[in-house]
Amino acid sequence: MDNLVRLSARPVAFDPPESTVRFGLLALATDLTSEGDLARLFPPAAAVHTTRVAYANPTTPENLRKMEPLLTAAAALLVPDVELAAICFSCTSASATIGDAKVTAAIQAAKPGVPVITPTAAASAAFRALGVNSIAVVTPYLPEATVPVGSYFRAQGFSVTALDCLGLEDDRAMARVSRETIIAAALAADGPDNDAIFLSCTALPAIAAIAEIEARTGKPVVTSNQASAWAMAQKGGLADWKPAAYGRLFRTCLAAPSDGRAA
Repeated sequence: MDNLVRLSARPVAFDPPESTVRFGLLALATDLTSEGDLARLFPPAAAVHTTRVAYANPTTPENLRKMEPLLTAAAALLVPDVELAAICFSCTSASATIGDAKVTAAIQAAKPGVPVITPTAAASAAFRALGVNSIAVVTPYLPEATVPVGSYFRAQGFSVTALDCLGLEDDRAMARVSRETIIAAALAADGPDNDAIFLSCTALPAIAAIAEIEARTGKPVVTSNQASAWAMAQKGGLADWKPAAYGRLFRTCLAAPSDGRAA
């Protein structure tokens, strides 16, 4: 041993565990967006710890379903023996295709008792909190991956007035869609019959477009990562947290979802 090494006589003090609210993020192996969005959205008192699940493009229902048996092992890698306020499975199309209940069961098999957030259930809770009944949906996906998203929200009791997609098959390309394209797609989907606009996909860099779309349409805009962060904040007790510039959702409400199981 190096004879310069000394064991310090100073006592070691620790910050209390509750000084940081910790969340888990289960992201796709190919996800380029979720971590950065959540870092922008959350306050310094919150920390997001990420693990990844294997995924291969193209984004089709068949490939999305292949993730279900992999979720338990991926979730088990999330900071063992550290308390998490919630775990977010960061894939909207997979949540719609596999189903919230199955995603929750797979993750809780490794992390029993930890609330599970899916972007689909989080968006549904957000729409209810905002008093929304009808939505225009924009996805970056192929048509076949967009269909389950529309079906999901109809099953939740919402009227889907538009279901537009950009026709992309690779979520790494989805992460590079320009802000101008996102705004234009949202405005094209908007119409007289929808109460709000949903920008689907955790890979889509949509949070930077929320404020302008809301200003131009006068309607609330909900995105996958924004809604997920909102739902995670509820589970973490961040009731007073209201980030600026990320939509009416944060300015108006931070109420807990009613199902109490997955958000």
